[in-house]
Amino acid sequence: MSLPAPETKIEKIIRTFEYFAQHEFKSVSPLYEKFSLGILNDPELLELATYVRPGQPVPNLFLGASHYLLLKGVAHPLAKFYPDLTPDPAQNEDPYPYFHSFYLEHYAAIRELIETRLVQTNEVRRCALLLPAFGLASAAAPLQPLAMLEIGPSAGLNLLWDSYGYTYSDGQKFGAVDAPLQLTCEVRGEVPPPIPAHLPKVVFRLGLDLNPIDVRDDDATLWLKALIWPGQTQRTVLLEQALRVARQNPPPLLKGNALDLLPGVLESVPPHATLCLFHSHTLNQFETQARALLSQILAQHSVKRDLYRVAIEHNGRDTVLSLFSYKQGVESGRDLAYTVGHANWIRWIAW
Repeated sequence: MSLPAPETKIEKIIRTFEYFAQHEFKSVSPLYEKFSLGILNDPELLELATYVRPGQPVPNLFLGASHYLLLKGVAHPLAKFYPDLTPDPAQNEDPYPYFHSFYLEHYAAIRELIETRLVQTNEVRRCALLLPAFGLASAAAPLQPLAMLEIGPSAGLNLLWDSYGYTYSDGQKFGAVDAPLQLTCEVRGEVPPPIPAHLPKVVFRLGLDLNPIDVRDDDATLWLKALIWPGQTQRTVLLEQALRVARQNPPPLLKGNALDLLPGVLESVPPHATLCLFHSHTLNQFETQARALLSQILAQHSVKRDLYRVAIEHNGRDTVLSLFSYKQGVESGRDLAYTVGHANWIRWIAW
């Protein structure tokens, strides 16, 4: 029996856009759903999509490129379909012919963007998920402050989690009620997330990123905005509010491969603080060996001091909030809660 032919690059791109249309964009971003369905039968745009930087989610980067150019002021009738670009977006007209023509007219600019840029969303609403996990890490040594390290922080907005206010749908409120950014989160299920009574004190924070975004760089932050799907107005509002907070006190970010930087950075963390590393939707860009190396680096460092790792990652079936501890060279961990990529709800797992 002959084996099936290997999937071609174009076939993989088609499958990816089809999945995003049916599962990611559907009912969330109708405009991107229409674009994705149109691309399935568009040989010219499928060919252009093959230039997306390896390792990046093709639909996010490919569709973000046109959004970015329109936000920069490139004039084209395509803009009339974007809710964030026009006060009365067109509803009764097929947007795909305009989308197709835009990509052909700006082929060179789009190709450069998808070959060089990264998908670097900074979903600040995830802080409402991270908070209870940080509280658990802090509770291990309640008299010590926290030292925060983030892998893949993008602009580092989630490093400033203790600057925000939080309201959960079960009535729990935390942080400053007058904080300039207020985050909300729906609590599902019967078990309330164990939020700390007081936000832990943070004495050290640092982000490690291949391409950190300077919150004072207007073009770089415009790219962040362009990666938000059309129609998700609340995400855009939260991003702009978080950027205003960050510009007052920009989070420290270090450029480079996190696995190369981590051993030296771990040695620089204040010794009398609880070390808590975290990442969200980052390990999907790590090869299997890189994930194993991350665990190895942390386990080795835990011979000198206990530390914790908080993760929001997709396990192939669900998006899960997890907490790992590293003590005396041994890693142990457990899943804490289920959620979704944009972090608008949390379902805590009963212990």
